[in-house]
Order: sequence, then structure tokens, then C-alpha cells
Amino acid sequence: MQPPRTAALPEVAETALWTLYHRAAEATRKDTVLADPQAVRLVAQLDFPFRHRLGRARPWVAQALALRSLAFDDVVRAFLSEHPDGTVIALGEGLETTFWRVDNGRMRWVSVDLPDPLALRARLLPRNARQHLVRCDIGREPDSVWSRSVDPSRGVVVTAQGLLMYLREDRVRQMLAACAETFPGGTMVFDTVSRRFSRRTRSGARGPGGHVLPPMPWGMDPDGRVALKAVHPAITEIRDVALPAGRGPTGLLASRLSTLPLLRTNRPLITSLRFSPA
Repeated sequence: MQPPRTAALPEVAETALWTLYHRAAEATRKDTVLADPQAVRLVAQLDFPFRHRLGRARPWVAQALALRSLAFDDVVRAFLSEHPDGTVIALGEGLETTFWRVDNGRMRWVSVDLPDPLALRARLLPRNARQHLVRCDIGREPDSVWSRSVDPSRGVVVTAQGLLMYLREDRVRQMLAACAETFPGGTMVFDTVSRRFSRRTRSGARGPGGHVLPPMPWGMDPDGRVALKAVHPAITEIRDVALPAGRGPTGLLASRLSTLPLLRTNRPLITSLRFSPA
């Protein structure tokens, strides 16, 4: 039976809907790189004209976004293999469905976002007692709003997928420092766009569907990672997280971006930070 579509969609960033739309399109393939039934279910339920507003889901974009999600999944799974009772903090989670792909039945999950996305998650996605929703305007409110409710004693990993590029650089550095200070021994993983791509978004560039890209104030190239150590003395390890190999030429190219001369310094990055113990 087709799930009923919701009558009203609260204010949710169109970027979150665009990402969900492509992730669900990839998940419906028989040869998908990312099984994501919750994403498929969400698209079916939401009363939003995906095709009309966002255009046709492009297979190469769908696979690339799915591989990004899979890379984040792998970091979280590695954390849970060492800290099965640990806490995952998902900043600006939007309509991501990572919890249901990585749940080990023991972890605790904290989703931090604006009220409208959280309300939509609470209404449409299954929940259990190990999931907690924390309302916070990450771009404007202090990090203590969400971090003070987290018990770091069993290990913490902080994820920021598709978030930091929408913040100012000073706010990003403030957040990284707060995480390093608050979660000793913890991990943080986040993705970024390149500085060149960031400049394009600020000049009205269009994306793969022809829609105008939202401004992304912060970009980082591979040589910018070394400066992250100066953000806080507890940041002791910085490493690149490569995309997993995917399907066909797109999937192969995605996993080898760092080896291609033209893209080596102008590509999206996924970066993992480790914080020193107390």
C-alpha cells in the first residue's frame, strides 16, 4: 500500500529535499550503492513536487551523493565498533536517514537542527528511546545549546554532513574548537566544498538541475586542512576520508578524485578530526 502523503510540508531547506530526492532515486536501483528504504519512504510521503521543482534526478549526482553518505556511514560504523554504546551527534541532519543504516541497537543518537526539520522527522520517521532531538540554530546559537546535554563518557562522534559550507568561516572554527574542547577523545567528520566552488555559489551559479545554488560562504581545499590544527590544541589528527568505490565510471571516478591533476585541488572533501583525551 502506498503511504499517505502529508498534507503540509513545514519550512525545510530545498537543499535537504534535493539531497533526499537523489538519495532515494539511487536507493530504488537494483544495483544501488546505498540501500536506503527510509529515504524512499520519505519521498513517497512528502507533499512536495520533487520532479517539477528539482527536475529529473540525475543518476551520476544520485550516486555521488549516496557515496558521500556511505563514506559518513563507514566513519560512524568504525566508531561504533570501538564504542558500541557511544553517542553519535548529527549536526544539521535535515532529512538524512543515517541512523537506520548504522544502528547497532545500543548507540545513542542526537539530532541537532532547526525546529521545522526536527518536527518533520518526528512526524514521519520511526523513533525509539535512543534517539534525541535538540532544537538549535547552529549558525547563530552557541554550541553549548546542544553540547551540554551530551554525556561524552562512552565516546562521541560528531557528524556534519552538508552543513559547514553554509556557515561563515569564523563560525566553523568556533564550532570545531567547541567540539575539541567538549568531547576529549572524540571524533568529528564533516564535508566541504572547494574554495572555487564556494566563490561560484556566491555569484549565482546554477547546479545540475538548473536551479540557482544557495550561497556557500566557506570552502576548503586540501592544503587548507593543515590550518585546522591551529583551531584548538586538542585537534591531534586530521585525515582525508575517501569516497568508497561505486558503480561504473562515475563510481570509479568519485573514489579517485584526489589522484586526478585537474581535480586534486578543486574537489569536495570529507575530513575526519580526532581530539586528544582529557
